[in-house]
Amino acid sequence: PLAGLVATALAEAAVDTARRNAARLGLGERVEVRPGHWYEPVAGQRFDLIVGNPPYIAAGDSRVEPGVRRYEPPQALFAGVDGLDALREVVGGAPRHLVPGGWLAVEHGDTQAADVRALFEAAGFEAVRTHADPAGRDRCTEGRRPV
Repeated sequence: PLAGLVATALAEAAVDTARRNAARLGLGERVEVRPGHWYEPVAGQRFDLIVGNPPYIAAGDSRVEPGVRRYEPPQALFAGVDGLDALREVVGGAPRHLVPGGWLAVEHGDTQAADVRALFEAAGFEAVRTHADPAGRDRCTEGRRPV
């Protein structure tokens, strides 16, 4: 109950939706939503925990359902040829925005766990591990910035 949250989103519609949701849930005073690209809105700030759900779908991934392609903006879904472009930015930039011992957790595609763990390790994270979703697919990786 004492935690505060800073959320960032590039799309103005996403910023507006997040602000409305926070207000509707009575969290308006504890949740601050800032427009901008990844860490730009929090320049110079450090956090205990960063959680991200960046785009992670490869541009040519045929598994994306037509309805998803029709209703979601491409920038919310696709992240380059291998789907890792946004994850490279989020993981690579996180150490500058985490306190020593702080944690990063990101959602990713079900075939990307090994590559995402490699990104965490290359960025200097420790205690890196991947978690499966309820269907048993590897979908979230976390790691801790060394103390």
